[in-house]
Amino acid sequence: MNVLTLDGVVKRFGSLEVLKGVSLTLDRHDVVCLIGASGSGKSTLLRCANLLESIGGGDIALFGQSLLDPRIDPDLVRRNIAMVFQSFNLFPHLNVVQNVMLGPVYALKRPAEEVRSEAMLLLERIGLRDRAEEYPDRLSGGQQQRVAIVRSLAMQPSLLLLDEVTSALDPTLVGEVLDLLRELAAEGTTMLLATHEMGFARDVATKVVFLDQGVIVEQGSPSHMFDTPTQAATQAFLARVRPN
Repeated sequence: MNVLTLDGVVKRFGSLEVLKGVSLTLDRHDVVCLIGASGSGKSTLLRCANLLESIGGGDIALFGQSLLDPRIDPDLVRRNIAMVFQSFNLFPHLNVVQNVMLGPVYALKRPAEEVRSEAMLLLERIGLRDRAEEYPDRLSGGQQQRVAIVRSLAMQPSLLLLDEVTSALDPTLVGEVLDLLRELAAEGTTMLLATHEMGFARDVATKVVFLDQGVIVEQGSPSHMFDTPTQAATQAFLARVRPN
């Protein structure tokens, strides 16, 4: 089943065309990794998919329903599409468990005690149950990013978008976040993520998509993309970043 469909998506900022007719489909349980140099359009694509940016052409559909339909409530869409950013974006005045509970309680109007129980289970899963009452500034960057991810999971989304979620981390903390994403992929979580972690993309992705200057140059299985890419631009990019 198609979860997300982008059909000829165009995005401009003034005279700058950042996305030039991008088409992409995600099925349920897909893990699609967007790769490419900084400025290639990966983050913009994710923001368009979550209606954080309007598009100048094309269409975006969730489960076959166009998100450009003026009758669509963007907040209802975002209950099904969760996004995790490079910066952790945790609320500093709320402790860890309160951050995780916020969306289900206030957006989904679910009972606080029920949500708290689920939030504690999520925190236990990432090894942070004992830090539930701590405030974000008492956590490491890797811990904050894991909390940001499970905060998104608490909304029980159909699709998880992740924008370079390890780029702001100290290299020693990257592994703990990637381990969590590997677990989510193994459980069938549908994910679309922009990443510079080529080893992760090779190991976990169902599809790898290479963007260059707002265009999908090539896409395919990890084995195709990393071992036998056909486009010169893909080959040149991977020659610079190819994992050992």
